[in-house]
Amino acid sequence: MSPSLRTLGRRAGVTCLVLVALLLAACERPPIDTVQRGARGTGMVQVYNPRTLAAQIPANQPPADAPAVPAVPGAPLAGAVYQNVKVLGDLDVGNFTRLMVAMTGWVAPEGGCNYCHSNDGNFASDAKYTKVVARRMLQMTQDINANWKSHVAETGVTCYTCHRGQPVPAQVWFTPPADKQAARMAGSSAGQNQPAPQVGLASLPGDALSPYLLQQQPIRVAGTTALPHGNRSSTKQAEHTYSLMMHMSASLGVNCTYCHNSRAFGEWSESTPPRQTAWHGIRMAQSLNTKYLEPLTDTFPIERRGVNGDVAKLNCATCHQGAYKPLYGAPMLKAHPELAGPLGEAMARAAAAGSPVTAAAPAPATPAPQKP
Repeated sequence: MSPSLRTLGRRAGVTCLVLVALLLAACERPPIDTVQRGARGTGMVQVYNPRTLAAQIPANQPPADAPAVPAVPGAPLAGAVYQNVKVLGDLDVGNFTRLMVAMTGWVAPEGGCNYCHSNDGNFASDAKYTKVVARRMLQMTQDINANWKSHVAETGVTCYTCHRGQPVPAQVWFTPPADKQAARMAGSSAGQNQPAPQVGLASLPGDALSPYLLQQQPIRVAGTTALPHGNRSSTKQAEHTYSLMMHMSASLGVNCTYCHNSRAFGEWSESTPPRQTAWHGIRMAQSLNTKYLEPLTDTFPIERRGVNGDVAKLNCATCHQGAYKPLYGAPMLKAHPELAGPLGEAMARAAAAGSPVTAAAPAPATPAPQKP
């Protein structure tokens, strides 16, 4: 064999090795765990990477809570003792103070009380925008716990569910900048082929959230019959739907069969119970974005807004952060019943009966792969 042929052979071999390495770069190395969630032969299996779970466990532990202050009939209420208490004014002073301390740890452990309150010690002042936002977020939390049990059940949420010790939750989103190519002769890419983390780095449209979690466009585009029969949904619309599904899958750390039966993805009667919970979660996210977050746009300084001047909004990942249940289902509301709604139901009952409300220390949360 001539030297030139040997050189060509070596180069071809190196090229093949590089191509193989590139093809396998996106694959996860074994071992991988699986959990069967449906009838055999239907592909109803959840796939879990134990290394990914191990990394997520520390980030999904519930915070320790101070014991609740025993409720005493006739105890002074926060609204009567402090000025400008527009939320939780019907809570007794002891438990109001306990919640304020907890919120500091949940949201601004480094900034402390002054992250929301005026530096001059005037706690009644609304000079800082963070206090105005925090008040509205308390109302949002109460709304979730009181009116969205179809999604959060009795587990509930607190500020920590989203914030995890940070002033701004790690998983928020803004509307993307306008496509500068849309009006040019070359046309627009429709936001595709620009890999975005929220759609699993796929070639799908990168903005899966504005159409569905803000504009409330129809998500289901698949027909229910063999022929179209009036279904005018296009492939482009279907790709946006898949983008949302990719976002939800990554946010919860699950694959499609967590909600869908792979034999008939669109059939509700063959889907798993979490699909109904997810349906309510989508509507909840839509409501919270439009009712609470968007109206706060002018309250936030410009440096806290997106490139389009919009406010940060929430999505599935904001609460879930890679876990099929936020904090692996730790009962967040149990220790803070005052967040169940205006004058929390459990706190009100305890105060009326003159009995204390106690909060047990939460046990470490661990992921329990869901089975049928």
